[in-house]
Amino acid sequence: MTASASVSVSVSVSARQPVHTHHVEGFGTVTITPVDPAADSALIHSWVTEERARFWGMGEASRELVQEIYEDVDRRTTHHAYMVSRDGAQVALFQTYDCAEDRVSECYEVQPGDVGMHLLVGPSRGGAERGFTGALMGAFIAFVFSDDAARRMVVEPDARNVKAIARFERAGFVLGPEVVLPEIDLPEVYLPAKPARLAFFKAPGAASATG
Repeated sequence: MTASASVSVSVSVSARQPVHTHHVEGFGTVTITPVDPAADSALIHSWVTEERARFWGMGEASRELVQEIYEDVDRRTTHHAYMVSRDGAQVALFQTYDCAEDRVSECYEVQPGDVGMHLLVGPSRGGAERGFTGALMGAFIAFVFSDDAARRMVVEPDARNVKAIARFERAGFVLGPEVVLPEIDLPEVYLPAKPARLAFFKAPGAASATG
C-alpha cells in the first residue's frame, strides 16, 4: 500500500531539531525528531488510516483528530512522539512513554527504568526492503538507552498482530504474557481495551528481568 498521493515525505516543515542521529552501515542515517503536531499531522494521518495500520487503532480518525491527539502527547512529560527519517525521508512514527504513567502499568509489575515503545513504520516506497525494520530498531534501541536511567524497553503490540510480535522477537525482545490493556476514557483521550502481548528488551548490563 502507499500513502495518499496528496501527501509526500516532504509535507513536514518543522523547526524542531533532531534529538538523536544514528548511522547504520549499509542502511543510511536514521534521524529522530520530536513530532510537530501541526506540521506532521497530515503525513501521520495518511499512515494511521491505512488498512495495514489497523492495529494502531486510529483507522477512522480525521486529520484534525490526529493533530489533537499528538498535541495532547506533546503537552505531556511522560509520553513522547517522534518522526523518524532515513537519509532525510520520513519513514516511521516512534513513541516512548514512562510505563509507570501508562495503562500498561495495570498489567504487569513495572520496574524502575522501564520505557515503553510504540512503532509504526510508514508505507514502503519501491517495495519491501529486507532488514529495513531491524535497522530502524537498532537506532531506536540506541536512542532509548542513551539515557542512563533507561534499564528496559517494554512493548505491548496487539496480541493479534503476529507480524509485529515476530518483528520484536527478531530484534531480541523476550516475549512476556498476553494481557488486556484497560480502556481509557478521558476528556482528552479515549483508548479502547486491547488484547496485547508484552515483550521486553533489557539494557546491556542491566539485571535480568522479564516482567
